[in-house]
Amino acid sequence: MDAPGPPIDPGGNDVLTRLRSALGEALRARDMVAVAALRSVLSAIGNAEAVAPGPPAAAGAGGEYFAGAVAGVGAAEARRRTLGTAEIEQIVRAEVGERLLAAGEYERAGHAGQAARLRSEVRVLTSVMADGRRPGSEPAG
Repeated sequence: MDAPGPPIDPGGNDVLTRLRSALGEALRARDMVAVAALRSVLSAIGNAEAVAPGPPAAAGAGGEYFAGAVAGVGAAEARRRTLGTAEIEQIVRAEVGERLLAAGEYERAGHAGQAARLRSEVRVLTSVMADGRRPGSEPAG
């Protein structure tokens, strides 16, 4: 059951599908820069989907063998909320902004290699968001 919030925008699922698809492609291509960027942004999205835990179980609650145990398939699964397209895109934009800021700081500190890697991650994320493809991939069709 989802927590109350903004209306569900099913288009957000398309953005997640593109990000996950790009991650699969990056893994197959052993593109570690793209893998790092995509895993990071998917983790940030997963964190945003988290719902605050409810109150703790009452004392004495639990199963026959373990205190606090729950019964039934999925009974112990954490609730998640569904993010819409705008929320997911905002998270990706925030991740891009953080990378650009950090790249500038690395550059000023004389670490051009780390700055270049972060800028490469930015290109991966903006490419996936712009057209659903990783940099260097051919257009579908």
